[in-house]
Amino acid sequence: MSAATTRSRTPDRLCAEAVDLARAAAEEVAAPGVVGEHAGVVAEGDRVVTHFFECKELGYRGWRWAVTVARASRAKIVTLDEAVLLPGPDAVLAPEWVPWSERLRPGDMGPGDLLPTDADDLRLEPGFSGEDAPPPNSAVSEEMAELVEAEEAEVTDGPPRNLPTAPSRGSVAAVAEELGMRRARVLSRYGLHVAADRWEEAFGAKTPMAQAAPAACVSCGFLAPIGGSLGQAFGVCANEFSPADGRVVSLAYGCGGHSEAAVMPKPPQPAPPVIDETRVDPFPLRPAPDSGSVPPLPDEETAELGHS
Repeated sequence: MSAATTRSRTPDRLCAEAVDLARAAAEEVAAPGVVGEHAGVVAEGDRVVTHFFECKELGYRGWRWAVTVARASRAKIVTLDEAVLLPGPDAVLAPEWVPWSERLRPGDMGPGDLLPTDADDLRLEPGFSGEDAPPPNSAVSEEMAELVEAEEAEVTDGPPRNLPTAPSRGSVAAVAEELGMRRARVLSRYGLHVAADRWEEAFGAKTPMAQAAPAACVSCGFLAPIGGSLGQAFGVCANEFSPADGRVVSLAYGCGGHSEAAVMPKPPQPAPPVIDETRVDPFPLRPAPDSGSVPPLPDEETAELGHS
């Protein structure tokens, strides 16, 4: 450890004894009666000492007034450096600031609120542009898929009716299972209408949220389409900040979390002032001779008419 480091950790004697100077500086900066008892000194460097005083002001529990004093080399006069209010070890501090985009939680959005999406939002991606189509000789192309299916077809010695068991591939049961038709019962037309009316009432175009939305769900990138006849009028919302997240919504429904609500509306501009206070209008002290209704007359004519 160097000698300079040792000296910097030991408070200077003259600076440490300047308690009255530090208290006077703290009382000048603070409000009257809020500077408490002396709470110690800390050596900031060579001939630089910080005095701490308790803060009695309401709402600042654990805070301390810190007054830094210093003196020049070989000088006996201690001078004031600065006086500030700093938090102590057990001070009550405000929580760390968090941006609004990270404070927002699902369910916080209300009617009329807008949630703009960033251009690089990870939850969105560009639509199909044709560049993602596989080349003709790719392993995932349609031509290669048909070729693989033909090579994997089952080969039999005779017609299927002569076999003890019919092949599963291509049978009615296998096709029905692939199409999701192995259920014993399915929704009737009435069941579909009842479900559509219920969803339209909960997340439809007549709700307050949809009335205040900037656009409808039919143009939102967070809308996941559904199959069947209901897909012509409904979809599933996939926006975690939307009040309809994970719900079946009408294509005419909408909220402030629309994927294309990236441009906030401009605030209304106030009307121009009627009185222009930046321009000076000249006003003559005496009216002009020709400003009245009676034309000016020479002195001779005035004398003849008897005017004095």
